Amino acid sequence: MNSITILGAGVAGLAAARALALEGWRVTVFERAPVLADVGAGLQIGPNGARVLRALGLNAGDMSLRGQAVELRDQRGARVLRMDLGGRYWHLFHRADLIDLLARGAVEAGAELRLGEVGEPDGLTIGADGLHSHSRVTLNGAVPAAFTGHVAWRAVIPDTNSDAVSEVHMGPGRHLVSYPLRGGAFRNIVAVEERTEWAEESWTARDDSDDLQRAFAGFGPRVRGWLEKVERPWLWGLFLHPVAERWHGDGLILAGDAAHPTLPFMAQGANMALEDAWILSRCLIAGDRGERYQALRQERCRRIVQTAAGNARIYHLSGAAAMLAHAGMRIGGRLAPEAPMRRFDWIYGYDAVQASSSIQTGT
Repeated sequence: MNSITILGAGVAGLAAARALALEGWRVTVFERAPVLADVGAGLQIGPNGARVLRALGLNAGDMSLRGQAVELRDQRGARVLRMDLGGRYWHLFHRADLIDLLARGAVEAGAELRLGEVGEPDGLTIGADGLHSHSRVTLNGAVPAAFTGHVAWRAVIPDTNSDAVSEVHMGPGRHLVSYPLRGGAFRNIVAVEERTEWAEESWTARDDSDDLQRAFAGFGPRVRGWLEKVERPWLWGLFLHPVAERWHGDGLILAGDAAHPTLPFMAQGANMALEDAWILSRCLIAGDRGERYQALRQERCRRIVQTAAGNARIYHLSGAAAMLAHAGMRIGGRLAPEAPMRRFDWIYGYDAVQASSSIQTGT
């Protein structure tokens, strides 16, 4: 029986664990945290990620809201552009619910999950150990990240709206993304502000709610009403990391944020992790130890990371530039309502399951 060690019980690690365990591999997942905690954040799983969940035999609909549309709004709250998702499978998850779905799926398939243990590379190992990955440093050395000049607050607040629409509220030097979670009982908030001050790149730092409310005091009543419900938001600095140059070596293979940390402006971090997990599992089953996997994944992930890095500029326009850009989006949305989403067909239309078919046949 083939065996493998996975470092990290995040999206990439747990999805890879289920994929390989379903094929009869002996899989051990090490996670340094003592529990898979509720970290209080939302995730958007687009069609590309949803295809992997279906291939893994996991029913995302049980634990998520089916997204209906994405709306861009100006600082006052007026709608600039609505992009209907139509028949696309777009899931709004609480991160803890997605992790729970993947963890249960991995264990049910036969994987062993060992919490509160760091684990070490042993034979063949998948390094899915996240943003501050030791595995990435092992293969690439310490590569400095660049502060983007943005900080982000995140929070989940009680809500009573089940309208499954992702909203982006855009203003000068800042924007806010929000969508409902858990049947509409809660609302996810990610608020981004341009700053010259450095902030820690951490998911565990807190901030005062007054700072967040002051930053968005000029926004409309809808946004201000949400932020009044935030008690102690999480705060983290946004840093741009290069996509890893080396994804494999000496029995170690990178997946997820360990290989390609991304900014949150395309909501693709978890989706890329799911794609990685599926493609990597197929490569391993076919006998590849990383070469083909890296060749199939690296350039796509680099392009997504670059696209996400450019989105903040569009959201943060001010003055005449904002007026012109918003007017263009309004006119374009009326004349060709499908065009804005079609721009990203290369992201959402990607099918990791189909892409892996040549791996399985050895072609």
